[in-house]
Amino acid sequence: MDTKKETNYLEMAEMGKRDREEDNNRNEAEKRSKVGVDDQVEGVTAEQSGLTLDGFCTQTVLRESAREKTIFIHGKMGGSTHEGQEAVLILEKTPFREETLGELLKTSDLKLQMRNDIYSTYHLLPHAHLNEIKMTAICPATEKHINKYLRQEIFLIQENSKDYKSITLPYIQAGSFSVQWVYNILEKKAETERIVFEDSDPETGFILLPDFKWDQKQVDDLYLIAICHQRGIKSLRDLTADHLPLLLNIQQRGQDEIQKRYGIPANQLRVYLHYQPSYYHLHVHFTALGYDAPGCGVERAHLLSDVIQNLQTDAQYYQSRTLTFTLRADDALLQKFRDAGRL
Repeated sequence: MDTKKETNYLEMAEMGKRDREEDNNRNEAEKRSKVGVDDQVEGVTAEQSGLTLDGFCTQTVLRESAREKTIFIHGKMGGSTHEGQEAVLILEKTPFREETLGELLKTSDLKLQMRNDIYSTYHLLPHAHLNEIKMTAICPATEKHINKYLRQEIFLIQENSKDYKSITLPYIQAGSFSVQWVYNILEKKAETERIVFEDSDPETGFILLPDFKWDQKQVDDLYLIAICHQRGIKSLRDLTADHLPLLLNIQQRGQDEIQKRYGIPANQLRVYLHYQPSYYHLHVHFTALGYDAPGCGVERAHLLSDVIQNLQTDAQYYQSRTLTFTLRADDALLQKFRDAGRL
């Protein structure tokens, strides 16, 4: 087989892997806020929780991503206590697990699709327990939830300090952005069994727990969130040099605990804050460096180490700096920037 032909096959294989990049921002708060305090337990079957898919009627595929192996479905529930209610279902293929690869390869059925020279492609059909799909249900879903998961144009916003004070801050203050679910965690009213680590100091302490995007079955896609105990810090914009003890504590103790529990050293972790955040209570993201986590791009993520250094250099750095972020076409904040002539 000549070099040119081999190159063509490799290009074909690569093209098969490529697909559109999907915006998966702001799912975390939604996933938690739609689950009641009494429902946040593991090991409960769908039937026991009152949710079944027997009569689910699909109305629209809102969005899908071949790259991230996810699909967002809008429909109506049936055959459960939620019968007739609008719902959004998020289906996501779970990552491969190294410890089950042997069983996967030995017990799965193979169906040949194509063979040409040394190249062949197959459909590999594993047993059900080796082919899990993670599902997140939002029920009852409002029109806001449905529109949120529709494919939307996105826009790049450059927010200066004046914009923040006259547009973004009033928007946050006027909005109904409940963080009660965060307080439930901090007050041990919910998700207590998921807590990985806690420093209970009211000024510099935090709770570390897994993000819902991580199924905790392998560390390749490790994703944890540190939620600070101190209240009133909405986002990056509120941070000053006075918060350095808090940030340094989250950085050091979070990294130490992750290395102790999961064996991942600090130089293989991506530790960052979002702006705009999914919810307006300060939290820090810890992800495995090799995992291309949703929202880790430069237009949204700010490395915690850079934030600390910026505040050490200028105590009011984030009060004066222009910050860049993206907004979806249906975001109410985008309309605020339009109304102010800033877009």
